[in-house]
This record gives sequence, structure tokens and C-alpha cells, in this order.
Amino acid sequence: MNQEHLIVMANQIGEFFASMPDHDEALASVANHIRRYWEPRMRRAILAALDEPDAAASMEPIVREALTRSREALTPAAAV
Repeated sequence: MNQEHLIVMANQIGEFFASMPDHDEALASVANHIRRYWEPRMRRAILAALDEPDAAASMEPIVREALTRSREALTPAAAV
């Protein structure tokens, strides 16, 4: 999974929802989109990127905040 490509995609999602007048709703929308449409491997990779300072620095602020706030909901369940 190409981490840079995932960050670009997440930033595009963030830029789309950033125009919403309600900031909390925008954050929830970013997280909800990633939770609903990204497969578990993609979500694991973007959350891992959040923990890497250089990768996190390349994320839009709205994306960093949405991932941080919704980390638990975005973390895929462990395979049984």
C-alpha cells in the first residue's frame, strides 16, 4: 500500500469536506467517508502514517484532526 497515495486521497477527502460550515460535522464526514469506503488495510496504513511525524505533516489539518478524533472507530477489528 503506497502511503503517499493514501495521504493524497485523504487530503482530497479533507479538502472536499473542509468547506462545510460546521467544523465538527466536517471532521465526522471525513472520518465517516474513510470508515465506509476504505478497506481495512487502507485504514490501518493511514492510521500508521498518522504516527509518523513526516507523513502526518503532509496531511491536511482537517485530515489529521479527523483521524485523531476518530481513531478508534477507524481501526479495523482484529481478524479472528
